[in-house]
This record gives sequence, C-alpha cells and structure tokens, in this order.
Amino acid sequence: MLLNWLSRRLAAYLSKQITRHSIRTSTWEALIDAIQPGDVLLVDGNTRVSVAIKYLTQSTWSHAALYLGPEAGLGIADSGEPNVLIEADLEEGIRPLPLSFYRHAHTRICRPVGLSASDIQQLTEYAILRQGQQYDMKNVFDLARYLFPTPPVPARHRHKLLAFGSGDPTRAICSTFIAEGFQQLRYPILPVVKTLPADDPDCEDCEIERFRIRHHSLFTPRDFDASPYFRIIKPTIEGDFDYRAIEWEDQ
Repeated sequence: MLLNWLSRRLAAYLSKQITRHSIRTSTWEALIDAIQPGDVLLVDGNTRVSVAIKYLTQSTWSHAALYLGPEAGLGIADSGEPNVLIEADLEEGIRPLPLSFYRHAHTRICRPVGLSASDIQQLTEYAILRQGQQYDMKNVFDLARYLFPTPPVPARHRHKLLAFGSGDPTRAICSTFIAEGFQQLRYPILPVVKTLPADDPDCEDCEIERFRIRHHSLFTPRDFDASPYFRIIKPTIEGDFDYRAIEWEDQ
C-alpha cells in the first residue's frame, strides 16, 4: 500500500507542467488532414518526466501516441469529440484521447509504410485490449533518479537508462506499448541487423542480412523518428505548399 501511494504521488509530481509547449510546426487543420490510422504521433512534452526522457535520449521527443482514427471504436471524449489516439499516460495508464489534446503541442508524424487494412485492424484490437493497463512505475522510479539534479551521465549510456522496466506485460511506457503493437505485425522499428555469408558458390563475397527483433522495452519515442522504416510526415508541406505565397514582414 505504501509503495502504491508513493507511486501515485511521484506520478502526479512528474506529470506537472514546468514549461510551455514548444511552438507548433503546423496548423491544426494541416495536422488533421495529414494524419492517418497507424501513424505514430511524437510529442515534445512539457512536464518534469518529459525533461528526464529528453535528456536521457538526447531527443526533442518525450512522448508517443498511436493514431487509430475515428472509426477505431475508442469512444467519445468529454468534449464530444471522437477519441482517435491511444497512449500510455503516467497517471491514467493506457487511455484513448481526441487529437485535439495535442492541438497546441510541437508534434511529429511518423508513418509506417505499406500497412494493410487488416494490419490497422490488428493494431486497433491490440490497443483496445490494452486499455486501462497501468504505466510501468518501475520505469518511473528509474527516471526520477535522473531529475535530482540532472546527472552527468555519459551519452553512450543514456539510452540504456530507459530499459529498466519491470518486465510485467500488464505495464508499459508510451513507446514500449506502441513498439509491441508493431512487433506483433513484424513491422521493423530499429531491429538488430546481422550480416551473414550468402553461401552462394557463384559469389564468394556476397552477403545477406537477417533481422532480429529488439525487445519492445528497449524502445524510446526518438526511435520512431530515427527508424528508416517510418516516413516523416510534415503536415505543412503535405498540402499545396508554395513558399512564394508567404507574406513576409519587411524589416
């Protein structure tokens, strides 16, 4: 009981906003038009826990949410809007959200390539089944250690510090929850790639590549940005962008 109480208090402390959102890089209308089911929405967070994640990963992105669209059956938000995103929240666990929750945030769309309708359905079913499961508080305690004060951790070790989760399959952090969903599709994020001899008698120097899945607990939000298998979508230039139409203010 004491540990649960302490975990809740720590989660509330780490969830407090300490900075304003960064300047958004697209209009709300452009974001709505650009995002598609299956996309991963990365967020430049503004809470205490966001500071720790961004420091340890040396990245702008501290949070990730999965966009499934209005037809996913994620229910209706209190605002009357359809829930179209699903994420692992520090205090509430895995929950659905409307897109407008991140309307004023600095975001980035990372799009998997070539997903079929059945792939999207499988992702949706996976996410719905995980709703209500709790955030991995073991991971939160690990993160909190690096906030008092910000530690001089060598860059080569920072990424590893986010892989200390409990291993309990009913708990997750934002990026591991999404990574596990894509791994069920066998869609690559940042797999381990091994190069092996091709055993081709006509080509002694030929090699082949074999992919090996990294455990989902090792993924952080920045990995979707860094992945060569996710296309970066910038809503501002997905439409009819024409730099000549920009009205500059003369100095």
